[in-house]
Amino acid sequence: MVLQAALNGARSKADHSAVPVSIDELVADATGCVAAGAALLHLHPRDVDGRETLAPDVVDAVVERVRAAAGVPVSVSTGAWIEPDPRRRAALVSRWRAPDLASVNLSEEGYEAVMRALVDAGVGIEAGVWSVHDAERLAASGLGDRVTRILIELIDVPTGEALAAAGEIHAVLDRTGLTSARRLQHGEGEPTWPLLEDAVERGIDTRIGLEDTLQDPDGATTSGNVALVRAARRLAAPGSRSAGG
Repeated sequence: MVLQAALNGARSKADHSAVPVSIDELVADATGCVAAGAALLHLHPRDVDGRETLAPDVVDAVVERVRAAAGVPVSVSTGAWIEPDPRRRAALVSRWRAPDLASVNLSEEGYEAVMRALVDAGVGIEAGVWSVHDAERLAASGLGDRVTRILIELIDVPTGEALAAAGEIHAVLDRTGLTSARRLQHGEGEPTWPLLEDAVERGIDTRIGLEDTLQDPDGATTSGNVALVRAARRLAAPGSRSAGG
């Protein structure tokens, strides 16, 4: 199992004081998370005003600094909320050179153009699948064989519904032959920790970080990304409840 640390997402320090925003904060959190057991990083670069951005100069500079410090692959977001215009989003992405990977949400308008821009730029694709419909859309797109990783992502839904939906998504991916790319399953909000444990039981990749949750497994407010990664590694350890112990 590979564990990805999702450092910030769209969150700000108003959500939690430990959310890394500046490049120095991202570097510090990234190195701490890798030392704690993360093998991949996912982050949302910010401009000088702290706003999320897809600008190539900012994205490349942040990724290069973080990767040089942490020594592991770095993924970034192509979220439509960062740049709502699909054509401009694809144009910006096409000029990226530093990211190892980028997530693309199949539910967003323009996802195909963004995926093709990433292929042309030599950036690996993490296909964000939020529903059965997204899984079917990926299978029908003709781009499934260009994907490095499929992200099964359940966002702010009740835990029981999230676990059931995850099972349905996996079934569609299997049925449509999308089996060559690695799968990473995670949740945001309430189902975060149950979906992580389910991923461990399935033997697939997962992720954790302040983008996904502000709480440790016991429900207490977490101190930050490093604490979340340590907790996830404990849950994934042989002999833990989620590992069959």
